[in-house]
Amino acid sequence: MSRPTRTLPATPLTAPAHRLVGARTRPATQPARPKRRVLRWLVKWTVILSIWASVALAMMLLWFAHDLPRPEAALDKTRRPSLTLQDRSGRVFATYGDLMGESLRLADLPAWLPAAVVAVEDRRFWHHPGIDPIGITRALYVNLTEGRVVQGGSTLTQQVAKTLFLSNERTLRRKVQELLLTVWVEHSFTKQQILEIYLNRVYLGAGAWGVDAGAKMFFGVSARKLSLWQSAVLAGLSRAPSRFNPNTNAAAATARAKDVLAAMVDTGAITVAQAQAATAQIAFPPRPATAPGWFADWVADRAQSVLPANADATVRTTLDNRIQAAAETRLSALLDGAGTAANVSQGAVVVLDSVTGAVRAMVGGRNHKDSQFNRAVLARRQPGSAFKPFVWLAALERGMTPDDTVLDAPIRIGTWSPANYEHQFRGEMTVEDALAYSVNTAAVRLLMQSGGPKATIALASRLGIAGKLPNDASIALGTGEVGLLELTAAYAAFFNGGWRIVPHGLDGFGRPASVQVLDPGTAAMMSRMLATVVSRGTGRSAAVPGQTVAGKTGTTQDFRDAWFIGTAHGLLIGIWLGNDDNTPTKGVSGSGLPSKLFKDIAAAIR
Repeated sequence: MSRPTRTLPATPLTAPAHRLVGARTRPATQPARPKRRVLRWLVKWTVILSIWASVALAMMLLWFAHDLPRPEAALDKTRRPSLTLQDRSGRVFATYGDLMGESLRLADLPAWLPAAVVAVEDRRFWHHPGIDPIGITRALYVNLTEGRVVQGGSTLTQQVAKTLFLSNERTLRRKVQELLLTVWVEHSFTKQQILEIYLNRVYLGAGAWGVDAGAKMFFGVSARKLSLWQSAVLAGLSRAPSRFNPNTNAAAATARAKDVLAAMVDTGAITVAQAQAATAQIAFPPRPATAPGWFADWVADRAQSVLPANADATVRTTLDNRIQAAAETRLSALLDGAGTAANVSQGAVVVLDSVTGAVRAMVGGRNHKDSQFNRAVLARRQPGSAFKPFVWLAALERGMTPDDTVLDAPIRIGTWSPANYEHQFRGEMTVEDALAYSVNTAAVRLLMQSGGPKATIALASRLGIAGKLPNDASIALGTGEVGLLELTAAYAAFFNGGWRIVPHGLDGFGRPASVQVLDPGTAAMMSRMLATVVSRGTGRSAAVPGQTVAGKTGTTQDFRDAWFIGTAHGLLIGIWLGNDDNTPTKGVSGSGLPSKLFKDIAAAIR
C-alpha cells in the first residue's frame, strides 16, 4: 500500500526576512540613516574647523596687534623741534625739524579748505564707517583701467591712523595694523574730530606738518586766511608733497590745484564759476634763483648751542640774500665757463662785514644739491701767498715801514732755496712793492728778520688763524693749511683799525666781542700796502672802477689752489678755486680767475 504524497507550499521569492535564517534584507525604499550620518559628519567638522579657524584668526590678530602703539597717546606724539631761519630782512629761507602751526578747529578754517580735502581725498568720508569698500573698488577699477596708480583707496580715517601711529612701510603687517587702528579711530572720535586731526597733522612737505604750518610756509599767512585757490593747493599736496611743492615746482602745484578745484565742483562744494575764478587767481611769488644751503646748514649747527632744547624757534640771521645771490650766480657762471677750460671744478666764496664779523653770504661749492660739503668752512688748503700779509705784519711790528727796503735775491736756508714766480730778482725794493708783487725771497727774508716762523705763527693766531701751522721758513710762502672763512676773517684787522672779528651768522643773540689786536697805525700801513697789491701789483684784475679795493692773491704749488682775499664797500670777500681731489688746475693763479671773480661780485653788490 502506498503512502500519500505531501505537497509543500512554494516559498515566495520575497519571503519576510524573519522567515529566512541568517538572511539580511533591505527595505524596499532607501533608508535615511546614511544621510543623517553624513550630515552629522559635516556639522561636526564644520564646528571643529570653525573653532580652529577662530583660534588661528585670534592668534594672527594677536601677532599683528601685539606691538600696536598705545592709541590714547596718539595726539601727544613727539616730533622734532623746528628751527626756522630768516635772512636779515625777515624772509624765511630755510627750516629744519618738524614745523607745526597752530592747532585749529574746523570752525576756525575757511569752509572750502576741509571741503577741498574731502573732495580730493575721500568723497564718502561723511558716510562710510572708516573703511570704504566702495571707494576701494572704485580706485581699483580706475587704476586697472589706467594701467597705473591714479587713485588711492585709503580713507581719511585710515590716513589719520597711519599718520598718528605708523610708518610708511609697505607690508601686510603694517596694512593690517592700519585697519585695526582705523576701527579704533572711527570708534573713538567723531567725524569732525577725525577731519580736524587730519588737517592739523597731515604732512605737506618742506618739514611742514598741518595746514597752518603749510599756509605759513608756502603763502606766509595763517590757515584761517586761506583763499579758495590756496586751499586747493594745500589739499593737493599730501598725495606727493615733493612733486607738488609750489616753492620748487610751481607748474605741478598749479596743475594739481586745478584737479582739486574740479573735484570740488564734482562734489558740489563750489560752482564752476568759482573754480574758474580761483584758477585765474593762482599765482606763486617768485622764488630766489639761489638757495643758501651751505649758510643755512652752518648757522643751524651753531644755533643749537644758543637755543632752548626741545623747543621751536624762529631766528633772524645775518644773511643778505642779494649778496648771496650775487656770490652764487657769479661763482656758478665762472665754474661753468672759464673754470671748465682751466680744469677748475670747485670753488667757495664768503662775504663778511669787516667791522662786525656778520656773514652776509656763504657759498660752499658748486652745487649744494650735489654736495653739502662746505668748502668755505670745512676744507683746509694751503693759502700760498695769501698768507704773506701776516709775515709783512710781523715786520711792521718789529719797526719796519712800507717804505723801508728788503732784498730780492737768491736765499738758502739749509737745503731749501725758494724761487720767485717769475724766476728773476729785482735787488733792493721797498717792503710795499715786495708785497705788491708777492716776492718769495723777500717774504722769507722778512720772516727771518722778524722773529722767525714762531713769531709769524703767533701773530696769525692772534688775528684768528686757529689751525696748526708748520714751524719752518716755508710758512712765509703759505704752506700751512687754513680755511677760507678763517683766513678771510683774519684779514679784517687790516681794514677795520686793528680789531679781530668773529664770523657769526645769528642776529639778535649778542654779537661776539671784537678784540683790539693791532695798533691802528700798523693796521693802516697794512691796508695801504694791500691796496697797492690791487692798484699796481698781482691783484690788478680785482680792481673795481670808482671803488677802493685792497687785498692779496694766493697761488699754491702746481696751481692746485688759487685765492683772493680782499675788501670793497666795507665788506671782506674771500675766494678759493681748485679741485676736491687736489689735482692741478691749468695755470690758474690768484691774479687770474679769483681776482676776476672778486671784481664781478664786488661790482654786483655795489
